[in-house]
Amino acid sequence: MGKYDSLAELLLEAIKEGGYLTKDANSIPVGISNRHIHLSQANLETLFGLGYQLTKAKDLSQPMQYACKETLTIAGPKGAIEKVRILGPVRNESQVEILLADCFKLGITAPVRLSGELQGTTGITLIGPKGSILLSKGVLIAQRHIHMTLEDAKYFGVIDGEHVTVKIDGLRGGTYSNVVIRSNNTSTLEFHIDTEEANAMQLASTSRITIVK
Repeated sequence: MGKYDSLAELLLEAIKEGGYLTKDANSIPVGISNRHIHLSQANLETLFGLGYQLTKAKDLSQPMQYACKETLTIAGPKGAIEKVRILGPVRNESQVEILLADCFKLGITAPVRLSGELQGTTGITLIGPKGSILLSKGVLIAQRHIHMTLEDAKYFGVIDGEHVTVKIDGLRGGTYSNVVIRSNNTSTLEFHIDTEEANAMQLASTSRITIVK
């Protein structure tokens, strides 16, 4: 969205400048995520050392979120995956977001959940340079969702927590249902999907989708 935090702000600026709405006014940019880890400060210190602080590598699209230089190995009963990126900042609870195919390699079963919904999730071992941790819960496959501000939600006619269907154009396009609206005043407008689902419909970071309720 550039200097604008919401679609509503962009539209208001266009009106002020005598602009007009284009066909992109109802489309939403796409954010694609690979497997990654969120850590609590306590777990971070166990894995990297007492008092350790995450090292920012680059900012992400959502405000105050960033990819870190640090990575970990995650291990299950059947196998392990190395160099899984940590995202910052630290959280109250550790969480590992993986792909469906990762479950087969690791030998675990992970539910599809929104970030932070950890009750009933499976555990996993995290291996760092200074130690390891066996998490009792926290592994999930991310539920596809759309981040937006409250003004964006009003513009699109949706509410926080609502499930919608989105349309994807292109030769391998189609629709994805059960897309959850996540609306608050600290988000940037973006459709979040993991690499497996993005590849299935040939989505890229430059793609845009539309809501078709």
